Amino acid sequence: MPQGDKDAYTAKQKRKAEHIEESYEARGVPAGEAEARAWATVNKQDGGGKQSGSGRKPPAKP
Repeated sequence: MPQGDKDAYTAKQKRKAEHIEESYEARGVPAGEAEARAWATVNKQDGGGKQSGSGRKPPAKP
C-alpha cells in the first residue's frame, strides 16, 4: 500500500478524520496541515486502519 493511501481505514474512521480536519480548518490551520493532524489524531485514538493478525490488541471488554 502506498504511503498516504486511506483504503485501510473504515468509513467511521474516515468520517472522524473529516470532522477533525474541518475543526482544525475552522481554527485557521492550513488545509494540508489540518488533514495531516486529523489523520494523526485518528491513528492515535484508533491505532491505525483496519488491521488483523498477531500483535493486534483484542477489543476492550466492558
